Amino acid sequence: MTDGPSRSPGPGAGPDGVPTAIALTPILSARYRARDLEVIRAAAPAARLVTIGFDGHPDGPLDDVEVMLRGRLPAETFDRILARAPKLRWVHSATAGVERVLTPASRERGLVITNARGVFSRPIAEYVMLMILAAARRLPQLLELQAERTWQPLEARELRDVTVGIVGLGSIGRAVGALATAFGCRVIATRRRPEAGAEAADGAGDEPFLGSVMLDRVLPPERLDELLAESDFVVLAAPLTPDTVGLIGEASIATMKPGAWVINVARGELVDEHALARAVRNGGIGGAVLDTFREEPLPPTSPLYDLPNVILTPHTSWSSTRVLDRSVDLFCDNLRRYAAGEPLLNVVDPTAGY
Repeated sequence: MTDGPSRSPGPGAGPDGVPTAIALTPILSARYRARDLEVIRAAAPAARLVTIGFDGHPDGPLDDVEVMLRGRLPAETFDRILARAPKLRWVHSATAGVERVLTPASRERGLVITNARGVFSRPIAEYVMLMILAAARRLPQLLELQAERTWQPLEARELRDVTVGIVGLGSIGRAVGALATAFGCRVIATRRRPEAGAEAADGAGDEPFLGSVMLDRVLPPERLDELLAESDFVVLAAPLTPDTVGLIGEASIATMKPGAWVINVARGELVDEHALARAVRNGGIGGAVLDTFREEPLPPTSPLYDLPNVILTPHTSWSSTRVLDRSVDLFCDNLRRYAAGEPLLNVVDPTAGY
C-alpha cells in the first residue's frame, strides 16, 4: 500500500511534473496547426494551453502559466506578458536569436531561456551556398544579359578557388562550413572559443550536419580582420550581442578583399548598411546578399533596392517545409524533459547572450 502517486522530479505544478499552463505565441506563421497542438498536449497532458496573439492579448488567464513557447514577439510585448504571468519560469524561443527575450525584466526574474538552435541550420546553409554559387557563377549578370537579349558569355569561378569566412561558428556556421567543404571551398571561421573548433556541441537540438566540416583555421573574434582580408565570401552567422552590433562597418569593410561579398543571415544590426552601400557603389567590395535588415520589413524607399550586385531577400533564408515540425518537436522534447526534471536542451547563457 502506498501513500499516493509518486511525485515527478520535474518542477511543474501539474500532475507528474507537467506545467499547469503553457502560453503559446505565434511561431513562424500566424496560426498553430491542429497537429501542433496535438503533439504539445501529448507532451504535457493536463496542461492548459493559452494562445496569445501578435498583439500580446491572451485567450485565457496567465496567472498560472509556467512555460511559454515564444515566437517573434517584440520585446515590449513580451515584457507585458511577463508582468501578467508571475509563475512563468521557462521560455522556449522558437527563434535562434534571443535578444528580444533577454530583456531586463526577464533577467531580473531569472527565467530559464532555451532557443531553437539547430532548427534552421540546414535551410540557411543551403541558402548561403545558393548565393555563393550565384555570385561565383555570375548569375545576376547573366540574368541582366538575358533581360537585355544579349549573348555574352562570362567567365566564372570554381568554388575550389574560393575562401569562405564564417563569422560565428555555431550550428548555422558549422552547417555552412559543411556544405562549403563539400563544394571544395577553403573555410576559415571566427568563434568566441576558438579552441572548441567545429566539433563542439552547441546543443543537443542540433540537426546532423550535411557532411564533415574541414576548417583551415578557427580564429578568436579579435582576429576578425584576418578573416576579412582572406575571404571571398564573408558569411555573418553570429548572434546579436553588444559586442556584435555594427561588426561590419566602415573600418572592417576597408580590410576586405576588393571583390569580396558579404552574406548576412544573422541580424541586420551586425551591419552598418550605409557603409556597406558606399563600398558596393564605389567598388570597394564585390557585392552583398542581405536576408536581414535593421528595419523590417525593408521599406520600398530603401536605397538598398537600387544597389548593383546586391541581392535582397525578405528574411526568408530559414524557410523550409520542415522547420515548423522541427520547432514544435524540439519544444515538446524539452517539455518532457521539464516534467521529468531532466536538463533542457539549448539553454541560453544570459551573460553571453546566446
